[in-house]
Amino acid sequence: MRMDKLTARFQQALQEAQSLAVGMDHAMLEPEHILVALLDQEGGGIRGLLSRAGAQVNALRSALGEKLDSLPRVSGQAGQINLSNDSGRVLNLTDKIARDRGDAYIASELFVLAALDAKLGVSEILHRAGVTKKAVEDAIEAVRGGEKVDDPNAEDSREALKKYTIDLTEK
Repeated sequence: MRMDKLTARFQQALQEAQSLAVGMDHAMLEPEHILVALLDQEGGGIRGLLSRAGAQVNALRSALGEKLDSLPRVSGQAGQINLSNDSGRVLNLTDKIARDRGDAYIASELFVLAALDAKLGVSEILHRAGVTKKAVEDAIEAVRGGEKVDDPNAEDSREALKKYTIDLTEK
């Protein structure tokens, strides 16, 4: 997978996931690290996307935290992190989904779809939190409005009205 084909938000989340793994003394970067980074990302859209898809986001975040706490810790690595086979598999699936959708860049929401398809431990955690592939696909379509991801900053421009304005009618 080419890192230059990831959106800026997804690249940032991968860096945050790596920092999380280093901070927890993990030797491998697991899909759970990436998903936690996506959920905790300030200004990111994954938490809202999963809420829109009907997921129990707080339960999901707790389950992911428990999974990360159960991973073995390694000392003496001096911050050296390797990509796990599971993470590589999910990232490759993410790349394939982006290509199939005709996207020029790989957006972070596609990682969630790939994680559901991967049939790994992270898939089970997502399913237990009420995340379904159909609901996530519907939420992605609602957020994207049928547009393709052809800009590395596409995730920042989504739902701009909600981010930068106040809905007086709703208030």
